[in-house]
Amino acid sequence: MNIKIRHGIKSDIDIIVRFNKEMAYETEGISLDQEKLNDGVKAVFEHDTKGFYIVAECDGNVVGQAMITYEWSDWRNAIFWWIQSVYVLPEYRKVGVFRSIFEQIKSMANKSNVCGLRLYVDRDNKIAKKAYQNLGMCESHYDLFEMMIE
Repeated sequence: MNIKIRHGIKSDIDIIVRFNKEMAYETEGISLDQEKLNDGVKAVFEHDTKGFYIVAECDGNVVGQAMITYEWSDWRNAIFWWIQSVYVLPEYRKVGVFRSIFEQIKSMANKSNVCGLRLYVDRDNKIAKKAYQNLGMCESHYDLFEMMIE
């Protein structure tokens, strides 16, 4: 299988929106608001300070994605890249698509002022956890807390 990894471009917005919607429903049972999701994906392309997308193509079709966002670490005087919005079409899983995306992200991080890669995963998503461990990632000693602001 020939997997091509590249930066996401504006013409990928529709497929990224679709993948995000499918990922949220599959992993958390959440139905995302289409308009809000569409605007959120567009915002990444309109403001590079928000992050960027990496996509995987097979035979000219986008089959996987990840979004990178940034966290400044004053302790390290460097940036963590957060890997988010990870999705691979079911028929392309376990054939190296996400590994290829991850290796590209890692390579880019090694050439930048990036001190580490982080991601969060639903605590019950054992398949994703195993995939990340197989790539050399390990569970952090941090727990994630949140408060939604309405």
